[in-house]
Amino acid sequence: MDFPRASGVLLHPTSFPGRFGIGELGSEAYRFVDFLARAGQRLWQVMPLGPTGYGDSPYASPSAFAGNPMLVSLERLQQEGLLEEDDVATMPPLPEDRIDFGAVIPVKMGLLRRAFERWRDGRASNEQREQFQAFVEEHRFWLEDYALYMALQETYSGQWNSWPDDLVVRRPEALEQARRELADLIDFRCFLQYQFFRQWLDLKRYANERNILIIGDIPIFVAYDSADVWSNPGLFYLDEERNPTVVAGVPPDYFSATGQLWGNPLYRWDTMARDDYRWWAERFRQTFRLVDIVRIDHFRGFESYWEVPAGEETAINGRWLKGPGLAFFKAIERQLGALPIIAEDLGIITEEVNVLRQAAGFPGMRVLQFAWVTDATNPYLPHNYVRDTVVYTGTHDNDTTIGWFQNISQEEREKVLRYLGHGHIAIHWELIRLAMMSVANFAIFPLQDALGLGSEARMNIPGQQIGNWGWRYRASMLTDELAGALAEMATTYGRVPAKQDHA
Repeated sequence: MDFPRASGVLLHPTSFPGRFGIGELGSEAYRFVDFLARAGQRLWQVMPLGPTGYGDSPYASPSAFAGNPMLVSLERLQQEGLLEEDDVATMPPLPEDRIDFGAVIPVKMGLLRRAFERWRDGRASNEQREQFQAFVEEHRFWLEDYALYMALQETYSGQWNSWPDDLVVRRPEALEQARRELADLIDFRCFLQYQFFRQWLDLKRYANERNILIIGDIPIFVAYDSADVWSNPGLFYLDEERNPTVVAGVPPDYFSATGQLWGNPLYRWDTMARDDYRWWAERFRQTFRLVDIVRIDHFRGFESYWEVPAGEETAINGRWLKGPGLAFFKAIERQLGALPIIAEDLGIITEEVNVLRQAAGFPGMRVLQFAWVTDATNPYLPHNYVRDTVVYTGTHDNDTTIGWFQNISQEEREKVLRYLGHGHIAIHWELIRLAMMSVANFAIFPLQDALGLGSEARMNIPGQQIGNWGWRYRASMLTDELAGALAEMATTYGRVPAKQDHA
């Protein structure tokens, strides 16, 4: 798909400011969209919007379909009469510029539970109840199993393969009994999803009306400890006891002598092909409800993926196997129509992966922080781009541009300065300018880079299991001066969105 020339900001909604310890889909979310519009930006990129899992990572979710209830706006629930000021006044003091997940999750879940009880006990209008029932019906494909899975997680400790055997293997009578006994918990989980989708889609509509497109994210693999694997065991390589037989990773390379052992269960692509990849089609359909464009994380796995026997301590003893290839994307396209997709093709990429990406019609990615480790032929240098490209100053896995520049070698720093042609620089602004002036159709930068923040504002350190995903900005940082400077740059390099009447 040929994307228009545009630029935008990478920011996950948990990073919004606000009084409740974590970013929400309330007034600050709308203020951020207004900032993007004033700044002449047409793109807003987010990470996966699902519930977070191990290490609070949005890339380790208990569901490939659900939304993150931590994003539900308590402010909006107050406005709608489901919460009162006395409810939120008792919240403990929480950091303003970091998320203390251990503190905020139980407190916020308690308030969401209180809102649900008021909803259930009479504060919902007939129209709202009808909308809720319509939502449940529309999302039945995944919601029924997800809500039951989360209710069972609250009831039993450990991963789902440690639950009572009848529930592990999903005997119908055991599931039906659990639905009766856990009806209240199931309804609560459905209520949370209803609120998330309602609030997010309101925000998306607001952004779209201001000519801003939202870029979402689909990780190729799902977590083992998820409703997806529990409810669809036949789609994954599991043994009779529902344990993985093989898992995902990447082989040893220049960066890691033992590779990376991710541990996600691998798909039975041949089984999925028999029903035209229906599970995947529904996953894409769901994501395209929430966003306008999708970035596929680890796109190369659709061409070939690294299979490691379960139980291995490293990824060394694996093998490459062919993925579903172009036939997969053709099947999804037949069911959904044109696919506005960005392929994450970073790292060591084979010619076969390039051929697949080009045949599918997806732009690839370039990251400026990777551009100066070799010579002038480096594919991440702007003079080597083609238009069908999305360029980033850095991604959520990189240090901020200022942090990166402070920590690279003197030799690499000199290469950067020679490329820029001058030595007195604000490096974050220079890399944003390089991205903007390049021929790449899309230029995207983390908000941290626009703000000129250092390593203290880094979102994620790959391989570090705790302490990630917690950065938040302060409302005072989104100044008119910053918006004006970004708008001027977008205008200079032909990335200003077309004029449009706003609702």
